[in-house]
Amino acid sequence: MLIHGVRWKDYVILNEALDTPGLRMTYCEGVLELLTLSFGHEADKASIARVIETYGFLLRLRLNGYGSTTFRREAKQRGAEPDECYCAGRAMKEGEFPDIVLEVIHSNPLLDKLLVYVGLGVPEVWLFRNGAFELYRLAGDHYERIERSGFLPALDVALIARLVTYQDQQDALDELRRLLG
Repeated sequence: MLIHGVRWKDYVILNEALDTPGLRMTYCEGVLELLTLSFGHEADKASIARVIETYGFLLRLRLNGYGSTTFRREAKQRGAEPDECYCAGRAMKEGEFPDIVLEVIHSNPLLDKLLVYVGLGVPEVWLFRNGAFELYRLAGDHYERIERSGFLPALDVALIARLVTYQDQQDALDELRRLLG
């Protein structure tokens, strides 16, 4: 559902009042998107998070996850709840934004996620759509498509996408551990 003409203060009130599992709100310049999450969406999100976090653990990377924290920036009229988000090499402090956000897209979003995150100043956005990743790096006032993450350059996102297809997440983690030796 997309609602136009929503004032910032109304978005904040709604976001706090309707903070329930399975409902995501994205806000951009007076437009509010309400989205419910499907089983497939949540399964992919959980698999991706487990594989990425295990990758970081096995390689002893300083990768800190913050789940689907709500991020807002009133001055830019933006608010979003990514599916997952991470900081690489640092811990995020209250009021800061993550280095990487992950959005799993199972249906066509009504709001452009990149437009929302550019207003929040998030350095990298990873979209998982149709079984593949699209990675974007912030370049001034827009995002540019990249092949590899600047924060995790050795991460093979095609491999991660393949592991997400495993029916059993433990099998995917075992395969990752075997490949990383």
